[in-house]
Amino acid sequence: MILNHINEIYVLLGLLAILLIWIARLEIKLRHLLIGSGSKNLDQSLAAIKKDLDGLIKFKEEEEKYLIGVERRLRRSLQATETVRFNPFKGTGTGGNQSFATSFLNEEGNGVVFSSLYAHDRMSIFSKPLVEFGSSFELTGEEKAVIAKSKESLK
Repeated sequence: MILNHINEIYVLLGLLAILLIWIARLEIKLRHLLIGSGSKNLDQSLAAIKKDLDGLIKFKEEEEKYLIGVERRLRRSLQATETVRFNPFKGTGTGGNQSFATSFLNEEGNGVVFSSLYAHDRMSIFSKPLVEFGSSFELTGEEKAVIAKSKESLK
């Protein structure tokens, strides 16, 4: 009979040890669940998570506005620069390939084209504004070629 009670005590002590281990594991899991500084219960932990989430949402909105502004400025900035050299006086022996046409364009085709005509005794420089890859001023063949080259480089 005493032996029987001792066996029951060992069984109960074993169950008690298992329950204590189980409670310790639950306590550890609860501590992991309760995040945030000083969270004592689940409500405080969820409030801390919501506050962090609200901060992240606000940060995301600010970054989106900033990136939209950057994209807008980038489209207006210089995107393509090309130069074509040529000899406007072929056959006369003057000039060489010292003349040029250079275009400076943004993504929308707005900008300027500079061209120069070099002769033995003088050099002339011309500037023509560009809107959507065209100009209200008459463009030379070389200027049209350099604009087409810039347009191709934007693709």
